[in-house]
Formats: sequence, C-alpha cells, structure tokens
Amino acid sequence: MGSVIGKTMEENFKKQQEFMEKNQEVMLDRQIQMQNQMRERQAAMMVARSRDMLNWWGAFYVTVAFFGIVGFLKTKKPVPLIPLLPFSFIVGYQYDLAYGNKMQRCREEAERVMAEEGSYIELPRGLPTVQSIDAARNQ
Repeated sequence: MGSVIGKTMEENFKKQQEFMEKNQEVMLDRQIQMQNQMRERQAAMMVARSRDMLNWWGAFYVTVAFFGIVGFLKTKKPVPLIPLLPFSFIVGYQYDLAYGNKMQRCREEAERVMAEEGSYIELPRGLPTVQSIDAARNQ
C-alpha cells in the first residue's frame, strides 16, 4: 500500500517538476522576446532621431551654402565657401547614419569586437551576483 502512495507521489512530483521547467522555459522565452522588442524600439527611435537630425543639419548646411555662395559671388574670394568643407562631412555622416548602411557596419564591428577583443567589453568586477545585488540592496 505504501509503495502505491509513494509511487503516485513520485509521479506527481515528476509531473510538477516538468510543469515548472516548462513554465520557466515559457517565462524565459517571454523575457527574451520582450527584451528584443525593447531593443528594436530603441533602435527605431535612434534611426528616427538621426533622420530628424539630418533634416536640421541639412537645413543648416543649405543656409551656410547659400550665404557662402552669395559671399563668394560678391567678393570673388573663396573664403566664404570654406565652412562648406567641414559641414559636408557632418551632413554626409548624418546621411549615412540615417539612410546609409552605417548601422550595419557598426553591427559588424561590434560582432568583431565581441569575437576578437572581448576583454574591452568585460564588466568591471565581473557579472553581478545575487549576493552582490542583495548586499547593495541592503545598504
């Protein structure tokens, strides 16, 4: 009689353990999905921000170019056109960030750093532990 009850309890324990493992797997999958969606939203915000910044830099560049060209036509000296050179780099960079493949190049470089230069991205004092978190919380 005792072995039947023991066997039933053991089966229930195994079922409960399987249920808990499955539940943990579902929770972990949800956390991964949530973090990925948050990352995607942050990346979309960064792209949108860079596109907005491009509009501002573009308007500034056009204004500087207009007055530089007017100044050049009036004075016949290239001095008013000099600011166009550095502003061309700024606008070009911003365009590459907003509409070019800069994000892809950055992702590839980040993957290379992770693969070949992992020591650069290690956390100081290593990964936090439950004990270190509890100790900081209790302070």
